[in-house]
Amino acid sequence: MKYLFGPVPSRRLGISLGVDLVPHKVCSLNCIYCEVGRTTNLTIERKEYVPIDEVLEELNDYLAQKPDLDFVTFSGQGEPTLNSGLGKIINFIKDNYPQYQIAVITNGTLFWDSQVREDVLRADVLLPSLDAVSKMTFLKLNRPDKELKIDQIIQGLIELRKEFTGKIYLEIFFVPQMNDTESELAKLKEIAGKIKPELIQLNTLDRPGTESRVKPLSRKRLEEIAEFFKPLPVEIISKPETRKQINSFNQDISEQILETVSRRPSTDKDLSDILNLHLNELNKYLSELIADGKIEAVKQKRGLFFKIRDQGNNSTN
Repeated sequence: MKYLFGPVPSRRLGISLGVDLVPHKVCSLNCIYCEVGRTTNLTIERKEYVPIDEVLEELNDYLAQKPDLDFVTFSGQGEPTLNSGLGKIINFIKDNYPQYQIAVITNGTLFWDSQVREDVLRADVLLPSLDAVSKMTFLKLNRPDKELKIDQIIQGLIELRKEFTGKIYLEIFFVPQMNDTESELAKLKEIAGKIKPELIQLNTLDRPGTESRVKPLSRKRLEEIAEFFKPLPVEIISKPETRKQINSFNQDISEQILETVSRRPSTDKDLSDILNLHLNELNKYLSELIADGKIEAVKQKRGLFFKIRDQGNNSTN
């Protein structure tokens, strides 16, 4: 499959068929923590980045087999709302395969555009991100396209809530000493209260991201933040080990990764090519193996390489 991947074991969505609508890595942000890598095409231009008719053909062939899925999920190696054909594909699924729920995982930056809001209206669940409210934190953490303004993004999310009748799960990704300060947390809580999501999901790194200097927030700190956000509906989703309980989790893939890196340390892109796995799907298993202490990431000139963890190495990445 060229544009579909998985089904992926998703912590939030169960058995999820991924749909990737933009090439690697077309995005409106260049977040310092991104596990998919550095943004190479930083843009807010909407267009048909991949041919929609081909995506529809692939989806039709796959869904006609009546696969056992919890969700069809728009995500991938960039920002899905940048594809101007997103609404057409959502409508196709709803008109022809209404038994499947639709989710859109998005960085939430484009909902100030009324057309983007209209495109996602028939989805069942939207999972937008909002990592910062203050301008400086937003610029440092998310490194946006120069046309994007944080106030504009926030207003777009508030407007989205007024129009969208499905569920909104607002994700906040935390980086220590950047957006977990008292002032930023207070602003995030205030704005989250205005957006009114069904759930606020707190997340942090579970494998090394774009910048090696970025570290995960401790579980204790996440629990403190969750307590601070109450009585708003909040949960911590940074638990990679829970993916093993999902039916679509494939232990064979974990074994193939271990076998590959035991012979030669490899980057995520190397592994994606060798195992013919979409990068998003691969990342789920890399996170599991890191959490289990079976592999580790080592910074080298060509990037992050994954290798079998040294038996004497008890440190965490």
